[in-house]
Amino acid sequence: MRLLSLPARVGPPIALAVSAAVAAAGVAGCTSDATESGSGGGTSSARSVSVKAGAKTCAVSTTTLPAGRHAFAVENTSSQVTEVYVYAAGDQIIGEVENIGPATRRQLIVDLPAGSYQVACKPGMVGSGIRTGLTVHGQPGSATSSAPAQAPMVAAVASYRRYVEAETAALVDTTAAFTAAVKAGNADRARALYPAARLHYERIEPIAESFGQLDPVIDMRIDDATDGTPFVGFHRLEQDLWQKKDISSSAATATALEANVRKLRAAIPTVAITPVTMGNGAKSLLDEVAKSKVTGEEERYSRIDLVDFQANVEGSKYAYTTLRPILAQRNPALVSTLDRRFATLLALLETHRATAGSAGSIPGSPFVSYDSLTPAQVKALAVEVDTISEPLGQITGTLAGT
Repeated sequence: MRLLSLPARVGPPIALAVSAAVAAAGVAGCTSDATESGSGGGTSSARSVSVKAGAKTCAVSTTTLPAGRHAFAVENTSSQVTEVYVYAAGDQIIGEVENIGPATRRQLIVDLPAGSYQVACKPGMVGSGIRTGLTVHGQPGSATSSAPAQAPMVAAVASYRRYVEAETAALVDTTAAFTAAVKAGNADRARALYPAARLHYERIEPIAESFGQLDPVIDMRIDDATDGTPFVGFHRLEQDLWQKKDISSSAATATALEANVRKLRAAIPTVAITPVTMGNGAKSLLDEVAKSKVTGEEERYSRIDLVDFQANVEGSKYAYTTLRPILAQRNPALVSTLDRRFATLLALLETHRATAGSAGSIPGSPFVSYDSLTPAQVKALAVEVDTISEPLGQITGTLAGT
């Protein structure tokens, strides 16, 4: 869930400065009308659509598009870090690019069947965004590649879908155990069970976020609450357990959370997964790390941010790994870089493992409290996230042949 504003306290003092540095990192611009591989391995023409994301405008070069694959060439013309989303009905996220620094260009490749959509530019990465409507008509172009060429794509999608389904099933089980402890009034047990539930949610966060009505009630932060939108979900219970230290009135929140997680699991079979959404998701998970994990914003009460950090990296790595055989044929240098960078980042995370009962340890978490990290340690994590972010951003373009 995207935060609306940062809290006054977000962990180690260097975190915000480091996050800003990560967000300012740019990725090279886009080509127009490139040849690409379709979601099933077919070949079609990538139609380029320019988006100028300003401080008060979200200018899209055309608002009527044929169905098919489109490469949105995003340019940040504002003085703030921004992000751009493509939404379907109900704010279902079709694709997103985050942490776009001023005067920076980024590319977002998405598959759009016929229907109505919105492009949302979010200067400052806050709020619901400045929106421009899109109308997509017709049918996508037919695939021309042979069945053998499609087979690796089909296998990658099938593998990732199994992963998402397994993680969602584990999320249901771990959330049920966590909420049962809350409803039983057993705060110590609930605190120890909280990290496991968070782990499974964070591994599939891009998929969960695609359900625009469910993600907010599962993963919202207090910054997102308004007079008409009460603070609910995981982080409301986190606040009750760690900050308020009172769960006597938390049963209703726990019951609703478990119900919404079960709804998420039931909805998973309906989500469209393609190599493009997988590539975008792998990048999105590391953008999420830069945006709310490195800053210490996400788990501000429990300080289990490193659990979420690891889960996002693992989810990204799994999506990449399923696509690796295809990428290895098309861009061996990219694969070599990503193999090395994932290993380095995960090894760095391992240095922050906790020993039960030691200083900085948190019951139920394999990592030390985020508060126990020094500014230098936070900066080292941010640098590694920044280093892997750019090559991750090349996955979708490599798959699409741009």
